Amino acid sequence: QVQLVESGGGLVQAGASLRLSCAVSGGIISHYSIGWFRQAPGKEREFVAGLRWSGGSTSYADSVKGRFTISRDNAANTVYLQMNSLKPEDTAVYYCAGSRKMPVVVLTTPGEYDYWGQGTQVTVSS
Repeated sequence: QVQLVESGGGLVQAGASLRLSCAVSGGIISHYSIGWFRQAPGKEREFVAGLRWSGGSTSYADSVKGRFTISRDNAANTVYLQMNSLKPEDTAVYYCAGSRKMPVVVLTTPGEYDYWGQGTQVTVSS
């Protein structure tokens, strides 16, 4: 059974940085496509960043391009989301997700993912 556990969220001021971690157990992350999503109160879950299973391609939402970076540590079986220059509109619960699909593109929709973590809260104050 694949499990994903997020950590690293918190309360920060605008302009600060946070690094979220997604520890994967029960599977080898290089065999999975991994994505980060977020959901703010009253809004739908939205794609933030994704990493193709082979590790060769990444994709980002326009709202986070240039500020967020997704990366993977195969030895630690962990995926990271480095978030810089945080803005109040980045406030949300952040989820990591894994998919057994091995496509040629980065998966960007929630329905394409098979496994989800419990989420970690990120709050950015102005």
